[in-house]
Amino acid sequence: MVSSALNSHRFSPPAWLRGGHLQSTLSSLPPRRGRVLARSASLRAAAVSEVIDCGDGVRLLAHRSRIGPADCSEDADRPLLVLLHGWEGSADSLYVLSLGSAAFSVGWDVLRLNFRDHGPSHHLNQGIFHSCRLDEVMGALLAVRASSATRRMALAGFSLGGNFALRIGAHPHAGAVGLSRILAVCPVLDPAVTLRRLEEGPGIYRHYFLRKWRRSLRAKQQAWPGDYDFRALLAGRSLTEMTATMVETYTDFGSLQSYLAGYALTGARLADLRVESLLLTASDDPIIPDAELAELSDSAALEVCLTRFGGHCGFLENLSGPSWLDGAALGWLLAPPTS
Repeated sequence: MVSSALNSHRFSPPAWLRGGHLQSTLSSLPPRRGRVLARSASLRAAAVSEVIDCGDGVRLLAHRSRIGPADCSEDADRPLLVLLHGWEGSADSLYVLSLGSAAFSVGWDVLRLNFRDHGPSHHLNQGIFHSCRLDEVMGALLAVRASSATRRMALAGFSLGGNFALRIGAHPHAGAVGLSRILAVCPVLDPAVTLRRLEEGPGIYRHYFLRKWRRSLRAKQQAWPGDYDFRALLAGRSLTEMTATMVETYTDFGSLQSYLAGYALTGARLADLRVESLLLTASDDPIIPDAELAELSDSAALEVCLTRFGGHCGFLENLSGPSWLDGAALGWLLAPPTS
Protein backbone atom coordinates (compact mmCIF):
# COMPACT_ATOMS: atom_id res chain seq x y z
CA MET A 1 0.00 0.00 0.00
CA VAL A 2 1.05 3.62 -0.32
CA SER A 3 2.04 5.09 3.01
CA SER A 4 -0.41 7.68 4.27
CA ALA A 5 2.53 9.52 5.79
CA LEU A 6 3.80 10.33 2.30
CA ASN A 7 0.45 10.59 0.57
CA SER A 8 0.10 14.33 1.16
CA HIS A 9 3.30 15.28 -0.65
CA ARG A 10 3.89 12.97 -3.60
CA PHE A 11 7.13 13.36 -5.50
CA SER A 12 6.67 15.35 -8.69
CA PRO A 13 9.94 16.75 -10.06
CA PRO A 14 10.06 19.42 -12.78
CA ALA A 15 9.92 18.08 -16.33
CA TRP A 16 13.65 18.60 -16.92
CA LEU A 17 14.46 16.35 -13.94
CA ARG A 18 12.22 13.46 -14.96
CA GLY A 19 13.79 10.23 -16.08
CA GLY A 20 15.17 7.30 -14.13
CA HIS A 21 18.70 7.51 -15.50
CA LEU A 22 18.87 11.27 -14.95
CA GLN A 23 17.65 11.00 -11.35
CA SER A 24 20.01 8.11 -10.63
CA THR A 25 23.15 9.76 -11.96
CA LEU A 26 22.64 13.44 -11.12
CA SER A 27 22.25 12.69 -7.42
CA SER A 28 26.00 12.09 -7.03
CA LEU A 29 27.54 14.41 -9.64
CA PRO A 30 29.57 17.56 -8.83
CA PRO A 31 26.75 20.13 -9.18
CA ARG A 32 25.03 18.55 -6.18
CA ARG A 33 28.09 17.24 -4.33
CA GLY A 34 29.30 20.65 -3.16
CA ARG A 35 25.88 21.63 -1.87
CA VAL A 36 25.42 18.37 0.06
CA LEU A 37 28.87 18.73 1.60
CA ALA A 38 28.05 22.28 2.65
CA ARG A 39 24.72 21.28 4.21
CA SER A 40 26.34 18.36 6.03
CA ALA A 41 29.22 20.40 7.48
CA SER A 42 27.73 20.42 11.00
CA LEU A 43 27.00 16.70 10.88
CA ARG A 44 30.53 15.89 9.77
CA ALA A 45 32.15 18.31 12.22
CA ALA A 46 30.33 16.66 15.11
CA ALA A 47 31.18 13.12 13.97
CA VAL A 48 33.36 10.91 16.13
CA SER A 49 34.71 7.79 14.42
CA GLU A 50 34.40 4.54 16.33
CA VAL A 51 35.17 0.91 15.64
CA ILE A 52 32.22 -1.21 16.74
CA ASP A 53 32.77 -4.68 18.17
CA CYS A 54 30.11 -6.77 16.43
CA GLY A 55 31.00 -10.07 18.08
CA ASP A 56 32.91 -13.06 16.66
CA GLY A 57 35.94 -10.87 16.16
CA VAL A 58 34.24 -8.63 13.58
CA ARG A 59 34.74 -4.87 13.73
CA LEU A 60 32.90 -2.26 11.69
CA LEU A 61 33.73 1.42 11.30
CA ALA A 62 31.06 4.02 12.11
CA HIS A 63 30.79 7.78 12.52
CA ARG A 64 28.51 9.05 15.29
CA SER A 65 27.30 12.65 15.44
CA ARG A 66 25.66 13.75 18.68
CA ILE A 67 23.66 16.91 19.20
CA GLY A 68 25.09 17.23 22.72
CA PRO A 69 27.99 15.78 24.74
CA ALA A 70 28.37 12.02 24.86
CA ASP A 71 26.61 10.21 27.70
CA CYS A 72 24.76 13.33 28.81
CA SER A 73 21.43 12.99 30.59
CA GLU A 74 19.60 14.26 27.52
CA ASP A 75 20.57 11.23 25.43
CA ALA A 76 17.33 9.46 26.24
CA ASP A 77 15.28 12.34 24.87
CA ARG A 78 17.11 12.49 21.54
CA PRO A 79 16.28 9.93 18.85
CA LEU A 80 19.09 8.14 17.05
CA LEU A 81 19.08 7.47 13.31
CA VAL A 82 21.40 4.74 12.01
CA LEU A 83 22.18 4.97 8.28
CA LEU A 84 23.29 2.15 5.96
CA HIS A 85 24.82 2.90 2.55
CA GLY A 86 24.62 0.88 -0.66
CA TRP A 87 27.10 -1.54 -2.24
CA GLU A 88 30.48 0.13 -2.82
CA GLY A 89 29.17 3.31 -1.20
CA SER A 90 30.21 4.41 2.26
CA ALA A 91 29.17 6.36 5.32
CA ASP A 92 30.18 9.45 3.32
CA SER A 93 27.95 8.74 0.31
CA LEU A 94 25.98 11.84 -0.63
CA TYR A 95 22.57 10.28 -0.01
CA VAL A 96 23.73 9.25 3.48
CA LEU A 97 25.11 12.70 4.25
CA SER A 98 22.01 14.40 2.88
CA LEU A 99 19.48 12.49 4.97
CA GLY A 100 21.85 12.42 7.94
CA SER A 101 22.29 16.20 7.93
CA ALA A 102 18.54 16.72 7.60
CA ALA A 103 17.93 14.51 10.64
CA PHE A 104 20.77 16.14 12.59
CA SER A 105 19.34 19.61 11.91
CA VAL A 106 16.05 18.70 13.63
CA GLY A 107 17.61 17.17 16.73
CA TRP A 108 18.47 13.57 15.87
CA ASP A 109 21.77 11.96 16.78
CA VAL A 110 23.09 10.19 13.68
CA LEU A 111 25.29 7.13 13.28
CA ARG A 112 26.62 6.34 9.80
CA LEU A 113 27.77 2.73 9.61
CA ASN A 114 30.23 1.34 7.06
CA PHE A 115 29.78 -2.24 5.93
CA ARG A 116 32.86 -4.44 6.04
CA ASP A 117 35.42 -3.34 3.40
CA HIS A 118 33.59 -0.08 2.70
CA GLY A 119 35.03 3.31 3.44
CA PRO A 120 38.55 3.17 4.95
CA SER A 121 37.92 -0.13 6.74
CA HIS A 122 39.54 -2.87 4.64
CA HIS A 123 42.14 -3.49 7.35
CA LEU A 124 39.64 -4.23 10.14
CA ASN A 125 38.56 -7.75 9.14
CA GLN A 126 40.37 -10.53 7.35
CA GLY A 127 37.37 -11.96 5.50
CA ILE A 128 35.98 -10.08 2.52
CA PHE A 129 32.57 -8.45 2.31
CA HIS A 130 29.58 -10.17 0.79
CA SER A 131 25.90 -9.33 0.95
CA CYS A 132 24.88 -12.22 3.21
CA ARG A 133 26.90 -10.93 6.18
CA LEU A 134 23.75 -9.93 8.04
CA ASP A 135 24.75 -11.15 11.50
CA GLU A 136 27.63 -8.72 11.83
CA VAL A 137 25.40 -5.77 10.98
CA MET A 138 22.92 -7.04 13.56
CA GLY A 139 25.84 -7.29 16.00
CA ALA A 140 26.76 -3.68 15.28
CA LEU A 141 23.21 -2.51 15.95
CA LEU A 142 23.04 -4.47 19.21
CA ALA A 143 26.31 -2.82 20.27
CA VAL A 144 24.96 0.61 19.33
CA ARG A 145 21.81 -0.04 21.36
CA ALA A 146 23.91 -1.08 24.36
CA SER A 147 26.06 2.05 24.12
CA SER A 148 23.20 4.53 23.74
CA ALA A 149 20.69 5.72 26.31
CA THR A 150 18.20 6.81 23.65
CA ARG A 151 14.70 5.45 23.90
CA ARG A 152 14.06 5.83 20.18
CA MET A 153 16.32 4.36 17.53
CA ALA A 154 15.45 4.18 13.83
CA LEU A 155 17.25 2.58 10.88
CA ALA A 156 17.39 3.78 7.28
CA GLY A 157 19.19 2.16 4.36
CA PHE A 158 19.72 2.80 0.68
CA SER A 159 19.83 0.20 -2.12
CA LEU A 160 21.78 -2.75 -0.65
CA GLY A 161 21.64 -0.92 2.68
CA GLY A 162 17.85 -0.87 2.38
CA ASN A 163 17.95 -4.61 1.76
CA PHE A 164 20.04 -5.09 4.91
CA ALA A 165 17.67 -2.83 6.88
CA LEU A 166 14.58 -4.86 6.02
CA ARG A 167 16.36 -8.13 6.73
CA ILE A 168 17.32 -6.70 10.13
CA GLY A 169 13.64 -6.00 10.76
CA ALA A 170 12.80 -9.64 10.03
CA HIS A 171 15.74 -11.01 12.04
CA PRO A 172 14.85 -13.17 15.07
CA HIS A 173 16.80 -10.77 17.31
CA ALA A 174 15.25 -7.60 15.89
CA GLY A 175 13.36 -7.00 19.13
CA ALA A 176 16.62 -6.75 21.08
CA VAL A 177 17.72 -3.78 18.96
CA GLY A 178 14.54 -1.91 19.87
CA LEU A 179 14.10 -0.14 16.53
CA SER A 180 11.12 2.17 16.31
CA ARG A 181 11.01 2.28 12.51
CA ILE A 182 12.88 1.14 9.41
CA LEU A 183 13.11 3.05 6.14
CA ALA A 184 14.36 1.21 3.04
CA VAL A 185 15.03 3.39 -0.01
CA CYS A 186 15.15 1.52 -3.35
CA PRO A 187 16.21 -1.72 -1.65
CA VAL A 188 17.55 -4.64 -3.65
CA LEU A 189 14.59 -7.04 -3.77
CA ASP A 190 15.70 -9.95 -5.96
CA PRO A 191 19.49 -9.84 -6.33
CA ALA A 192 19.43 -12.12 -9.39
CA VAL A 193 17.16 -9.65 -11.20
CA THR A 194 19.24 -6.67 -10.09
CA LEU A 195 22.43 -8.34 -11.31
CA ARG A 196 20.81 -9.03 -14.67
CA ARG A 197 19.62 -5.43 -14.88
CA LEU A 198 23.15 -4.18 -14.22
CA GLU A 199 24.60 -6.45 -16.87
CA GLU A 200 22.01 -5.80 -19.57
CA GLY A 201 21.24 -2.14 -18.89
CA PRO A 202 23.21 0.99 -19.81
CA GLY A 203 26.94 0.43 -19.39
CA ILE A 204 27.33 3.42 -17.06
CA TYR A 205 26.02 1.40 -14.11
CA ARG A 206 27.99 -1.74 -14.88
CA HIS A 207 31.26 0.14 -15.37
CA TYR A 208 30.65 2.20 -12.22
CA PHE A 209 30.34 -0.87 -10.02
CA LEU A 210 33.14 -2.76 -11.75
CA ARG A 211 35.49 0.17 -11.22
CA LYS A 212 34.57 0.65 -7.56
CA TRP A 213 34.60 -3.07 -6.72
CA ARG A 214 38.00 -3.59 -8.33
CA ARG A 215 39.37 -0.61 -6.42
CA SER A 216 37.98 -2.06 -3.18
CA LEU A 217 39.51 -5.48 -3.86
CA ARG A 218 42.91 -3.92 -4.48
CA ALA A 219 42.62 -2.07 -1.17
CA LYS A 220 41.73 -5.34 0.57
CA GLN A 221 44.70 -7.14 -0.97
CA GLN A 222 47.01 -4.31 0.07
CA ALA A 223 45.66 -4.46 3.65
CA TRP A 224 46.07 -8.26 3.81
CA PRO A 225 48.93 -9.00 1.38
CA GLY A 226 49.67 -12.43 2.78
CA ASP A 227 46.08 -13.59 2.58
CA TYR A 228 44.79 -12.58 -0.82
CA ASP A 229 45.77 -12.73 -4.44
CA PHE A 230 42.80 -11.37 -6.35
CA ARG A 231 44.29 -11.65 -9.83
CA ALA A 232 41.73 -14.25 -10.97
CA LEU A 233 38.85 -12.30 -9.44
CA LEU A 234 40.00 -8.99 -10.88
CA ALA A 235 40.30 -10.57 -14.33
CA GLY A 236 36.54 -11.11 -14.48
CA ARG A 237 34.98 -9.27 -17.40
CA SER A 238 31.51 -8.82 -15.93
CA LEU A 239 29.81 -8.39 -12.57
CA THR A 240 28.29 -11.85 -12.94
CA GLU A 241 31.65 -13.49 -13.65
CA MET A 242 33.35 -11.68 -10.79
CA THR A 243 30.54 -12.44 -8.34
CA ALA A 244 30.56 -16.12 -9.28
CA THR A 245 34.34 -16.28 -8.75
CA MET A 246 34.03 -14.49 -5.41
CA VAL A 247 31.27 -16.87 -4.25
CA GLU A 248 33.09 -20.02 -5.31
CA THR A 249 36.49 -18.96 -3.95
CA TYR A 250 35.78 -16.96 -0.82
CA THR A 251 32.39 -18.10 0.56
CA ASP A 252 30.72 -21.30 1.67
CA PHE A 253 27.84 -20.93 -0.76
CA GLY A 254 27.64 -23.75 -3.26
CA SER A 255 26.69 -21.62 -6.23
CA LEU A 256 26.04 -18.10 -7.44
CA GLN A 257 22.30 -18.80 -7.38
CA SER A 258 22.42 -19.95 -3.75
CA TYR A 259 24.34 -16.82 -2.75
CA LEU A 260 21.94 -14.44 -4.52
CA ALA A 261 18.94 -16.19 -2.96
CA GLY A 262 20.61 -15.79 0.43
CA TYR A 263 19.88 -12.08 0.58
CA ALA A 264 16.70 -11.85 -1.49
CA LEU A 265 13.73 -10.06 0.06
CA THR A 266 11.26 -11.82 -2.22
CA GLY A 267 9.35 -14.89 -1.16
CA ALA A 268 8.84 -15.44 2.55
CA ARG A 269 11.81 -13.35 3.78
CA LEU A 270 9.69 -10.47 5.13
CA ALA A 271 6.83 -12.59 6.47
CA ASP A 272 8.21 -12.18 10.00
CA LEU A 273 9.01 -8.47 9.74
CA ARG A 274 8.90 -7.24 13.34
CA VAL A 275 9.45 -3.49 12.96
CA GLU A 276 7.18 -0.87 11.41
CA SER A 277 8.83 -0.35 8.02
CA LEU A 278 8.46 1.77 4.91
CA LEU A 279 9.79 0.68 1.54
CA LEU A 280 10.19 3.66 -0.78
CA THR A 281 11.00 3.03 -4.43
CA ALA A 282 10.33 4.46 -7.89
CA SER A 283 8.76 2.99 -11.00
CA ASP A 284 11.56 4.42 -13.15
CA ASP A 285 14.36 2.90 -11.07
CA PRO A 286 16.69 1.44 -13.74
CA ILE A 287 18.13 -1.15 -11.34
CA ILE A 288 15.18 -2.34 -9.20
CA PRO A 289 12.04 -3.14 -11.27
CA ASP A 290 8.82 -2.34 -9.43
CA ALA A 291 7.27 -5.61 -10.65
CA GLU A 292 9.30 -7.33 -7.93
CA LEU A 293 7.13 -5.70 -5.27
CA ALA A 294 4.47 -8.28 -6.05
CA GLU A 295 6.90 -10.99 -4.96
CA LEU A 296 7.15 -9.71 -1.37
CA SER A 297 5.31 -11.43 1.47
CA ASP A 298 2.36 -9.61 2.93
CA SER A 299 3.25 -8.09 6.27
CA ALA A 300 1.24 -5.84 8.54
CA ALA A 301 4.52 -4.14 9.48
CA LEU A 302 5.40 -3.11 5.91
CA GLU A 303 4.10 -0.18 3.90
CA VAL A 304 5.19 0.49 0.33
CA CYS A 305 5.43 3.89 -1.30
CA LEU A 306 5.89 3.62 -5.07
CA THR A 307 6.50 6.91 -6.85
CA ARG A 308 6.33 7.43 -10.60
CA PHE A 309 9.67 9.23 -10.69
CA GLY A 310 12.84 9.16 -8.62
CA GLY A 311 15.27 6.76 -10.29
CA HIS A 312 17.58 4.80 -8.02
CA CYS A 313 17.98 6.69 -4.73
CA GLY A 314 17.50 10.02 -6.52
CA PHE A 315 14.22 11.80 -5.72
CA LEU A 316 15.64 15.19 -6.69
CA GLU A 317 13.38 18.21 -7.02
CA ASN A 318 16.34 20.47 -7.85
CA LEU A 319 20.13 20.44 -7.64
CA SER A 320 20.56 22.94 -4.84
CA GLY A 321 18.40 22.01 -1.86
CA PRO A 322 17.74 18.78 0.03
CA SER A 323 16.08 16.00 -1.93
CA TRP A 324 12.37 15.29 -1.67
CA LEU A 325 13.41 12.08 0.03
CA ASP A 326 14.98 13.92 2.96
CA GLY A 327 11.79 15.75 3.91
CA ALA A 328 9.51 12.79 3.22
CA ALA A 329 11.70 10.44 5.23
CA LEU A 330 11.88 12.77 8.22
CA GLY A 331 8.13 13.30 8.10
CA TRP A 332 7.55 9.57 8.25
CA LEU A 333 10.20 8.90 10.89
CA LEU A 334 8.80 11.66 13.12
CA ALA A 335 5.13 10.72 12.70
CA PRO A 336 3.36 9.08 15.66
CA PRO A 337 3.33 5.27 15.62
CA THR A 338 0.41 3.75 13.76
CA SER A 339 -0.35 1.36 16.57
